Amino acid sequence: MATTDRQATTLALAHALSAAERGLAVIPLSRTKLPALRSPHRDDPTAPICHGECGRLGHGVYDATTDPARIRDLFTAAPWATGYGIACGLPPHHLIGVDLDTKSDTDSSAALRELALRHLFTIPDTVVVLTPSGGRHLWLSGPPDVVVPNSAGRLAPGIDIRGAGGYLVGPGSRTDHGTYATAPGTAHLAPAACPPALLRLLLPPPRSHHPTPPSTGGHGQGLVQFVLAAHEGQRNTRLFWAACRAYEDGIGPALVDPLIDAALNTGLSEREARATIASAARMTGHRP
Repeated sequence: MATTDRQATTLALAHALSAAERGLAVIPLSRTKLPALRSPHRDDPTAPICHGECGRLGHGVYDATTDPARIRDLFTAAPWATGYGIACGLPPHHLIGVDLDTKSDTDSSAALRELALRHLFTIPDTVVVLTPSGGRHLWLSGPPDVVVPNSAGRLAPGIDIRGAGGYLVGPGSRTDHGTYATAPGTAHLAPAACPPALLRLLLPPPRSHHPTPPSTGGHGQGLVQFVLAAHEGQRNTRLFWAACRAYEDGIGPALVDPLIDAALNTGLSEREARATIASAARMTGHRP
């Protein structure tokens, strides 16, 4: 192995051990950003699914550990590793990675800002990792009793989510395309708690059901009141948010007219109100 590769491996191990000290479970990665150790079952097509129960190395994110001795064993077994991955979803941080890509035609950062505006949340100060391609990884911490799945583009084009069973390339990792680095001013931060409104968007939609057509009482009336309380400058945002909640809760079609009436009372035109509600329907996977 070339001297530069040995240096990259040594540096990656040092970064991985440092991450482990912060409670982040790690695995070695190759220059392609894939787990450096191949599966011990790769030549046996009849082998049962194994997440490391066999006791051997090479099970990807299931090898992830915070034990320094185990980490050294992993890197010793993969002397070609030049980076490390950080497993998501594990205690104590229950890490959630928001991957803002630059390869999409859509501005993923702008898409995240628009989601934040529409769903009334803000991204807190947290660890930000800069990728060689110009993208960003935002580190957030999830609740211990919630499993956030991996997804690609489901939240918005260009935004991928790394959750349980996934991993993030750790800062200091060297890849074929460059080195990952922590954004200035964020290295000292802990992963910030994921805003509840964003967490709700990251979870799978509830299984479809066929509820009894509701009246505008209860939750529906609360959404209508939420729209009625809107001031100028937040009327569209509140209407969009309320319509999204209505469609997600299965009462969207029944609440269209009451929401439009509420929007008209705040000063929106019927055309604006209907367009906003239709947009909410599309965002939540429903036909307007």
